[in-house]
Amino acid sequence: MTAKKRELSGVLTPMVTPFKNDRIWFQGLIDNVEKMNGIGLAGYFVLGTNGEYKALSVEERFKVLGTVVRHRAKDKVVMAGMGFESTKETIDMTLRAADEGADMVSLLMPHFFAKKMIPELLAGYIIDVADASPVPVLLYNNPSVAAGVTIRPDLINLVKDHPNVIGIKDSSSETYRQNLEAAKGEMFVLAGTANYFLDLLRSGGTGGVLSLANVFPDACAKLYTLFKEGKMAEAEELNASLIALNHEVSGSFGVAGVKAAMDLCGFCGGFPRKPLLPLNAEQLDTLKNSLGKSKLSRQG
Repeated sequence: MTAKKRELSGVLTPMVTPFKNDRIWFQGLIDNVEKMNGIGLAGYFVLGTNGEYKALSVEERFKVLGTVVRHRAKDKVVMAGMGFESTKETIDMTLRAADEGADMVSLLMPHFFAKKMIPELLAGYIIDVADASPVPVLLYNNPSVAAGVTIRPDLINLVKDHPNVIGIKDSSSETYRQNLEAAKGEMFVLAGTANYFLDLLRSGGTGGVLSLANVFPDACAKLYTLFKEGKMAEAEELNASLIALNHEVSGSFGVAGVKAAMDLCGFCGGFPRKPLLPLNAEQLDTLKNSLGKSKLSRQG
């Protein structure tokens, strides 16, 4: 790994943005950060998919980022989602995020003109931003929210040697193994879901940004610790529980499910922002049942 590249490992929580009456519930966000500060997480990913960042105005995004930065513990890193459609706006907003206190930024690929987003064009975008950014840059691969635009090894090979491109958060089960192989020795690779977090760690990945860490941050952090300590039997058991829960929570119900589960487990989930809707009564009962059967809930 290039000496200049800052190490990135462990579990980050992709912070939700709690809403009440369609307005940001800042006290709920603060409460979540302060509770998570006492847990063995590496830090917080703000303004990602779970943060519903596309539903926030630019001013709201920076208020959310500033709130997390001000209330995070000193040992927690803050990564900010700063992918915009133009190179210019991405650079402008990345500079602003650094001024706001973000330790690093994450770039969801431009995708409005999806058919034009060939690897060489995306590499130019990434390199231009990385050249201008005062903080390290990570790539965010999530084709399901990027009109199918997918980061693959051909793109990684074009940018991995850049000293300011330090990693990738891969939320695609179809690509993470190949991207891990392409990035090996040059970029840190984080799982974007609990579903293959342990598998990625075994294959040389260094961490995860797990939506379930909004609900069970201690269990997610513990899985990483068990892996690092070589306690594989315990890690396998905990991993099976986390994967099962992940299917029941975000897998079935998306962001609304994560938020409802947070409310049930003592965090401030709040509502999603319209047009997204909270869970209905039947869905909430299903979720309560799933959480009630889980060993993790009973331990919590």
